Amino acid sequence: MNNQNEQEWISKTRMKKQMNDLQDLGVQLTKLSAETLKKINLPEELLEAVLAHKKITSNGALKRQTQYIGRLMRDIDPAPIEAYLARLRGDNAAHNALMQRIEQARVRLIADDNAITAFIADYPNADVGKLRTLIRNTRKEQEQNKPPKNFRALFQELKIIMGGESETIQNNDYDADEG
Repeated sequence: MNNQNEQEWISKTRMKKQMNDLQDLGVQLTKLSAETLKKINLPEELLEAVLAHKKITSNGALKRQTQYIGRLMRDIDPAPIEAYLARLRGDNAAHNALMQRIEQARVRLIADDNAITAFIADYPNADVGKLRTLIRNTRKEQEQNKPPKNFRALFQELKIIMGGESETIQNNDYDADEG
């Protein structure tokens, strides 16, 4: 019994705030697309509750479902979910810095033929032939004012090479009608 008293005491107000924060985090999940929710690896019960929330139209039922999601959130570690949502919002400084480095590399590679030599020195595992083809096709696209298909493909290839693939978050992760 004495051991329980030694644990950190939390006021009712603070406990209620923590519960409301978890519920708010759960509500943020309801704004994500089903594909994105599956990427987060939520517990099955929470995933089902969030997907059910999307189908509910009655205000009273929405409130009850939101409270249910909040209760389920208490049983899981919210840190991975918060980190994922932060990356979706662009709050992750490391992710943003990586995206900027990739963009700078793409600009250099398109502008200067000699830049590929320096790039290959930094990333020896890169597929040189594929990069050269993408760069050449991107230049042609820009000269002919065509849609930036290869421009985007070059970015994606650089992202894979430079180690950003694990951090990839696509723009369609939020539902179109929600976000």
